[in-house]
Amino acid sequence: MLNIKNLTKQYGKRKLFDNINQSLDVGKRYGLIGANGAGKSTLVKIMGGEEDSTSGEIQLQNGLKMGVLGQNQYAYEEFTLKDAVLKGNQRLFDAIKEKEALYEAGDFSDKVNDRLGILEMVCVEEDPMYEAEVRIEKLLENLGFEASMQNDKMSSISNANKFKILLAQVLFPKPDVLLLDEPTNNLDIETISWLENELKNHEGTMLIISHDRHFLNSVVTHILDLDFGTLREFKGTYDDWYIAANVIQKQNELDRGKKLKEKKELESFVARFSANASKAKQATSRQKQLDKLDIGAIQVSTRRNPNIVFNKSRDVGKVILEIENLSKSYDDVKVYDNYDFKVEKDDKIAIIGSNGVGKTTFLELITKNISADSGTIKWGETISHSYFPQNTTEMITGEDKLYDWVQGFNPKWHIDDIRKALGRMLFSGEDQDKKVSALSGGEKHRMMISKMMMESSNFIIFDEPDNHLDLEAIIALGESLYNYEANVICVTHDRELIDAFANRIIEIKNDGTITDFKGSYEEYKEVNE
Repeated sequence: MLNIKNLTKQYGKRKLFDNINQSLDVGKRYGLIGANGAGKSTLVKIMGGEEDSTSGEIQLQNGLKMGVLGQNQYAYEEFTLKDAVLKGNQRLFDAIKEKEALYEAGDFSDKVNDRLGILEMVCVEEDPMYEAEVRIEKLLENLGFEASMQNDKMSSISNANKFKILLAQVLFPKPDVLLLDEPTNNLDIETISWLENELKNHEGTMLIISHDRHFLNSVVTHILDLDFGTLREFKGTYDDWYIAANVIQKQNELDRGKKLKEKKELESFVARFSANASKAKQATSRQKQLDKLDIGAIQVSTRRNPNIVFNKSRDVGKVILEIENLSKSYDDVKVYDNYDFKVEKDDKIAIIGSNGVGKTTFLELITKNISADSGTIKWGETISHSYFPQNTTEMITGEDKLYDWVQGFNPKWHIDDIRKALGRMLFSGEDQDKKVSALSGGEKHRMMISKMMMESSNFIIFDEPDNHLDLEAIIALGESLYNYEANVICVTHDRELIDAFANRIIEIKNDGTITDFKGSYEEYKEVNE
């Protein structure tokens, strides 16, 4: 269906990838993975015709249509939501708009009627079932846009919602080949679940880049690993690939060390990967799958996994965090109304809900970065908390070297300990001499985690930490939160991350009601489905 032939991309002396040959077959859904900077997005841009390769070519079978998820959410500010989606089929859009203009002009001469006839034929060719308008309306409704707002202009909606429109735009024409770079960005859990079903029912070929492990496991049938400057195909989900690749690495390490506990250590790895007790059955299932996997063709990856360890400097006392009668409004809209909340010892809380319901507001209230309208927020005297805010990338600025930036929070921290913490987050000795202003979004997130490890707090708070992190870092974060012997509150839409650590789920709903559930996310879903 689509062939990559001898593809090379080079920037100066640096080759991102070299002489790639790969066929994307009909009916297969590929997950494209690789370390940050490996060239995943560049490869998708070349495949979609948005960027040139150094050499080689992309061959799309004649007569097939390709859809590429747009990344510029500001490109359609003067379009209505429905028209922005319709732009996903440019030929149909142009024909419909020209028809509308001719009818509005009211000139029905022979020449105009001939032109209308041609335009009608185009519409029939592109939309033979006359379902375009209904499909657009349904897509928008599923993405949370009610009928009353579908004729509003794009300039009237939030940036997160603009990205949803781009998603509807690429799905609308049902392209034969679909290229999606981070399609779950800015989507809540409910919308991600809808998208999973939509993509699994999509006929054709699909290539997806995503840092959402649950999403990849649910949707893809094959993994394309961009590593060593080339692509390697693996049949199975991301978890299948990850376990197989890491087992090979661990086997190599065990062989080199001439250890005798190979079987026990490998089984322990599989169990840890499944993270929590609620997934014990899945861990057993994974082990059985591992026994059947053909891992001989997989090479050890060049990627390194972060080693995130959160230690606490002291145990918590009787009072941890208690909230009474909390109220907060914005522009007369109540976000919280006399809300009571208490954290118990060993609580690891995931806060979920749609965008805009007040999740970040809650974290900003308890960290006292903003003030409540009324109510009390009481931290226990033994509690010290570390906070990873949603605007982390905006906070990390300046010309300090990495270790100087971290030490700026506490001059008593020893430079050797800081360097070790940075090393755990994959900043080598040379990297640590960079200026923080030169860091990417993902690197800034790893910097913030380095700083939080140094703080040794007994309560850690995260607001969307998975944004900008790659899959390996998210997996490492989930395992670290699971092993952390103190309290956690984390806002995230990443279901695998939630599964990894949470034993209490708080869902803030669109109508302002709050559900507080003691148990894992899997258990919460079972009760609420």
